[in-house]
Amino acid sequence: MFYDTGCYGRIEVGELPAGVQRRLAALPGEWLEFDPEADAIVVRHIQPTSAPSLPTIAGELVRIISEVPGAHHAAIRGGDLFVHTEQAMQLVRLRVEPGGAVHIRWAHPDYASAQLRPYAKGREPLVDPRVQRLNGQVRLAAADPAAASRDIEAVADTYEGLYPEGECRIATDAGTGTVDVALVDVNVDVELLVEQLQRCARPGTLAGRLEVSSFAGEAPERYARFVFEGGETFIQRPVLWDSDT
Repeated sequence: MFYDTGCYGRIEVGELPAGVQRRLAALPGEWLEFDPEADAIVVRHIQPTSAPSLPTIAGELVRIISEVPGAHHAAIRGGDLFVHTEQAMQLVRLRVEPGGAVHIRWAHPDYASAQLRPYAKGREPLVDPRVQRLNGQVRLAAADPAAASRDIEAVADTYEGLYPEGECRIATDAGTGTVDVALVDVNVDVELLVEQLQRCARPGTLAGRLEVSSFAGEAPERYARFVFEGGETFIQRPVLWDSDT
């Protein structure tokens, strides 16, 4: 299992009286604790128990904030905690607004409004290649379509991932020199595949898109979409939250 269950982030609570700080710092918790030096709620550096992460973390967060006297709520600056749940394998955001209001949002990855950025190999954090799940369609023109087909198929066939199922369908047209590649739940390192596609394609002919998710339910922050347009290669990261929240 490669899914990174856990929690990260921090909540800034502002300056509090020494007595309130001592009371917050003494509160028990598996995941969260109050750090008086940072004036913040932070994630503990110990191994939590097997209790479900989301309800435990949410409960501890509310417990700490509830111990802040109402007269000091205006000092709370807020922040975000991000929780990777175990069973549903979702990303959840616990947001504390300035003043102490708490909101819980589930991530819903979406590419409709995602920004296109030029792709450069090795710069993007992606799903572990051993469990990458690739879906999409790509078309290119090649000087030797048959050879290009073999080279692309070899990447999919020889990659030693952990999920060998899936289908890579390749069709060639000798008359036009085109190669069509369709991937359905293929486990292969997308960066190796993109490199091979770029090698095989005549300049300016690579077009289509590939979506990278995970067989093992890795966190959606590492999902990506590769877009090929006008011979250029771009990458998109999914928008996880509505733009107004």
